[in-house]
Formats: sequence, C-alpha cells, structure tokens
Amino acid sequence: MAKCGAILVFCFVSCLLGVSHADSSYFFVEGKVYCDNCRAGFETRVTEYVPEARVRVECKDREGGHLIYSIEGVTDRTGTYQIPVEGDHENEICEVMAINSTDPNCNEIFHGRNRARILLTTNNGIISDKRFANPLAFLKKDPLPVCAEVLKEYKLDDDDDDF
Repeated sequence: MAKCGAILVFCFVSCLLGVSHADSSYFFVEGKVYCDNCRAGFETRVTEYVPEARVRVECKDREGGHLIYSIEGVTDRTGTYQIPVEGDHENEICEVMAINSTDPNCNEIFHGRNRARILLTTNNGIISDKRFANPLAFLKKDPLPVCAEVLKEYKLDDDDDDF
C-alpha cells in the first residue's frame, strides 16, 4: 500500500512540475522554412530548407488588428527556427511569417505559405511551452528540371482516373 501511495505522490508532483513548466513566461515557436523548388505549393522530395531566413512572430489584438507584440528570428543551417515569445497572448491573434530568404534563387514570397497562425496561451490544454508552426515557404525562380518527374509521382494530372 505504501508503494501505491508513493507512486501517486510521484505522479502528482510530476503533473505539478509539468504545469508549472507551461506557466513559464516564454513560449518557443518552432518551425521550418523551405524553398519550393518545383513551385508545387507543398514540400516534395526535392525540397530544400532555407538557412538564415528571417522569420517574425506577430500578435495583434482581435478588435482592431493593432500590433501588440513582434519578435524576429533566423533559421539555422537546417532551415529550422526557434523563437522565444514572451508572455501569454490568449486574447490576440498570433502568426509566424517568413520575411526574407538569403537564397537569391529562392526568395519570392509564397502567398498562402508565407504565414501560419499559432496559439500562444496556456489556456488551451497544451502543457508544453513549445508551439509548432506549419512550414513556411519561398518560391524558386525557375523550377528544377526534375520537377515534372517529381510531380508525376503525386498523380496530380486530371487524366488520372484511379479514384
């Protein structure tokens, strides 16, 4: 019986530690920035990730859309970013957005894939202080020669009746 009590106490303390971790004053927004080498609108097997791309997190008030909070970050050599965001932004609309690419052949803003909404509050059932954003993209100026073959792998042509 004592072992059972000890296990319950351990679980209770672990839960408390997890909750206190989520109540920290920072969230960490994580994601990747890629180059859409085929101008396909999604990641493919020839996707390359963009190092040193600038990314910004912005939070705006829900009523007038006024900017409340903004912070920038940069991707690492793998195209991954982690941006610390201070405070809880429960009553704001927050997005992460791709600002600029260091690749001159892949620096066109890809509208529709250049921003992603994120929830930055502890009042949503998520214990972790990490928030993962959808991948952000820039468009390659000229698609790679292999792209026609790559896109055929996805069977995107209208002539395919395999449904």
